[in-house]
Amino acid sequence: MAERENKKSTSANGRRYKIPTEERLTRSAIHYLDRYSSSAANLQRVLERKVMRAAHFHERDPGEFSELIDAVVAKCQRIGMVNDVTFAETKVASQRRRGRSKRQIEARLRSKGVSAEIVTQALEQSDTSDLEAAVIFARRRRLGPWRTRGARADYSDKDMAALCRAGFNFDIARQIVDGSSEDLEREF
Repeated sequence: MAERENKKSTSANGRRYKIPTEERLTRSAIHYLDRYSSSAANLQRVLERKVMRAAHFHERDPGEFSELIDAVVAKCQRIGMVNDVTFAETKVASQRRRGRSKRQIEARLRSKGVSAEIVTQALEQSDTSDLEAAVIFARRRRLGPWRTRGARADYSDKDMAALCRAGFNFDIARQIVDGSSEDLEREF
């Protein structure tokens, strides 16, 4: 009998799930936000997944806990732990330093639940252009003038394709592939 109860108290992966309360969800949110920056919508999804697992384990409806999740996300926003504008500005700056295109940054931020107007505003405030980001990307990936192996002309189509797949438009990709590293870096 005790063995049967023990099996019910743990899930298939050996974890025990407690019924979500506002306090537990707040602690989970704080723990998550200590490790990662997040938008409000992304934090909501994280907490919903946590509640979904616990509700499934206890055979309860996850909808019962939606008000708790909303309250915790609102509390995190109210005290400043979650701010979509700051999140977007930080992500735009870090992604531009890594050589990401405007299109890629927009897609990543939208997937995290940041509104289109906040994304547009953050991209407009960025002082890095798509050309600068393309130069960074090409330098990191050793495309165009930074190619170290093989004849540059033999790989121009592949380099153009890589830049276009990364979200840069055709004109910028052509400018990178046909330009010289000194001229491109001198523009900035």
